[in-house]
Amino acid sequence: MADQKPGEDPEERTPAEIEAARKLFAGTCEFVAGAASFESLPAIALPEVAFAGRSNVGKSTLVNALTGRRTLARVSASPGATRQINFFDLAGRFFLVDLPGYGFARVSRSMKEDWQALASAYLRGRPTLKRVCLLIDSRHGVKDSDHETMKNLDKAAVSYQLVLTKTDRLKAADVARAVGAAEAAIRKHGAAHPDVLPTSSETGFGIAELRTEIASVAMR
Repeated sequence: MADQKPGEDPEERTPAEIEAARKLFAGTCEFVAGAASFESLPAIALPEVAFAGRSNVGKSTLVNALTGRRTLARVSASPGATRQINFFDLAGRFFLVDLPGYGFARVSRSMKEDWQALASAYLRGRPTLKRVCLLIDSRHGVKDSDHETMKNLDKAAVSYQLVLTKTDRLKAADVARAVGAAEAAIRKHGAAHPDVLPTSSETGFGIAELRTEIASVAMR
């Protein structure tokens, strides 16, 4: 795969597939809905690919990097900025879904519980959900809260894939080790995709490959 390094997704993608995904993500992408309750979720209409992860893992930044836009998804220096489920329509083909982060947000316990309940209800109740990209900070690896999320996804039989973020802050050898550790972490999880994708929203590393993977899954 062009320009990939050790620890990359081993599944080869053709240049034509990568270019088709690039063009797709370069097309129109618009915010269509923000749901703070299960009842306010938009009607099921298109395939969906969701992004989940700990607060401050870089979910909104990654959505912006994938679409080549700086302000599509709200990015904040304060963890927990995403306080609802945000839906983005990508060229009328599928929805990118930004879920509330878990972990660091400086809010009340009851609000955290409300967010968790909303995310859980969404994951259980969307038959058009094709995959969850579970983001892991490559510097810190899979944490207890990530394992808990993985167990919940396993129980819900929702397909998910680990995506490492912020690899630009690691040396190349450390990226490979981070991928290896993440691969080891998912071996006991039945709903997890076996390949771990390393990315950097800052440098663009792995972004083309992630776009291609998402397009393939969403339009399968």
